[in-house]
Amino acid sequence: MTFALPIDIPKPAQPADLIAALDALGIAVTRTDHEAVFTVAESKSLRGAVHGHHTKNLFLKDKKGRLFLVSALESTRIDLKRLHETLGASGRLSFGSAELLFETLGVTPGSVTAFAVINDRTGRVTMVLDANLMTGEPMNFHPLVNTATLRIAREDMLRFLRATGHEPMIVDLPAPPEA
Repeated sequence: MTFALPIDIPKPAQPADLIAALDALGIAVTRTDHEAVFTVAESKSLRGAVHGHHTKNLFLKDKKGRLFLVSALESTRIDLKRLHETLGASGRLSFGSAELLFETLGVTPGSVTAFAVINDRTGRVTMVLDANLMTGEPMNFHPLVNTATLRIAREDMLRFLRATGHEPMIVDLPAPPEA
């Protein structure tokens, strides 16, 4: 892992630090401030104001302690019982604790975001992007807090992830079987 951001960022990074890092990389984002949202359902009220792909983000760990941050379209149904097969994880995945989340990514539950890899300086977390996010539409993620949303172009998001040393796995996430 090579952490190659062109500026020094404190850990854990704050939203202003993230914006400074994006600026240093020449990445433009559009910020929308809003009430705190903790779930995809709560964030649906933002759909008229914030255009592009809306995301959900899962912080997961496997039986050997390997960590994954999965970002998917908000509407994607993910079969967590089979996801480990797609990711090459050791056994079924479970959600990482709030303590582990803050320790590795510097965010709290409800604020999980792909931008949080800015705080993973040791490359402990594998970044996973839903292939359905790669259509070319801008993507929307929280900027380390759940009281704002940043819209970012797909290529710029990939550039940001790579600058933090996180080459993303881009995968078709397994869907649960139909009932």
